[in-house]
Amino acid sequence: DPIHTSPLPQELEEARRWEGARDVRPLDGNLRRWRGLLLPNNPPYNAGAFRFELTFSSHYPLEPPCATLLTPIYHPGVDTEGHVCQPLTTREQWAPTTRAIQVLQDLLLHLDSPDPERVLRPDLARELQQRPEEFRRQAEEHTQLHAEPRLDPPGP
Repeated sequence: DPIHTSPLPQELEEARRWEGARDVRPLDGNLRRWRGLLLPNNPPYNAGAFRFELTFSSHYPLEPPCATLLTPIYHPGVDTEGHVCQPLTTREQWAPTTRAIQVLQDLLLHLDSPDPERVLRPDLARELQQRPEEFRRQAEEHTQLHAEPRLDPPGP
């Protein structure tokens, strides 16, 4: 049974301990579909949390997982469908030794510092370069409208 050799149970535990996300859990108990909230560190996105889904093929880790942002974000590297420009997970660059948490860390880093080489929305990339204040204002408004609250569940 291939599920016993699957790295996913351990990788899920690893992702759940990482401080860059919270509520990471399998969707409907399916270990090949994770949902969680990413917590960007830098403005304008650090005012909210962004829900993501990470899906794994049955050939993982031989094939890369696919990350999608479910929360709308005003970001040059994420399109309106939530697709993310992630070279790490392309077939050309994927290495089976790469762990799921590294895909999430790469995604968070990309949200925190938009990379001009990783552009899916050229209009936003242009705005970020030419009118950074305007870009930031729009991104902040967009974050307030769409992002989820970052609040941790209340402690004891």
